[in-house]
Amino acid sequence: MAYQQLHLIVCINGLEINVDSNVKTKIDLYPDEVKSQLLNIRDAIFAVAKEECLGEITETLKLNEPSYQSKNGRTVRMDWKDKSPRTVSVYFNCNTTLVETFKEIYRDTFHYVGNREIKFQVSEKLPMVELKACISMSLRYHKIKHLPLLGASW
Repeated sequence: MAYQQLHLIVCINGLEINVDSNVKTKIDLYPDEVKSQLLNIRDAIFAVAKEECLGEITETLKLNEPSYQSKNGRTVRMDWKDKSPRTVSVYFNCNTTLVETFKEIYRDTFHYVGNREIKFQVSEKLPMVELKACISMSLRYHKIKHLPLLGASW
């Protein structure tokens, strides 16, 4: 039997999302507390896209992780791993200045892993304002990569 992937364009609160049905299946496999935290991150991604009029967002699985991309940005991925059951991670493209910039602006706000990952405790309250700013920079990266601190004003 061939592997099938269903893609739909859905409109959620005025935002067009190219949805891969396999993402929902993947998220449904997470433990409840993890699922809740990852859905909060997903909601933040969609909120940023809508607030900043980024156009269509593509939701798919990349590296078997829920992933989100806009036309003018870089992919934002998120996941939970069995080997680190008390944390979830948000991943950014390591071939950019994104995480380097986040470290400069939000030095003590996040726990960084290398030049591509921000890690959160499953039980912690997410620093949404700062996280949404990071998501915004990633989803707009191609338009802001030439700006100092990716155009962040703080």
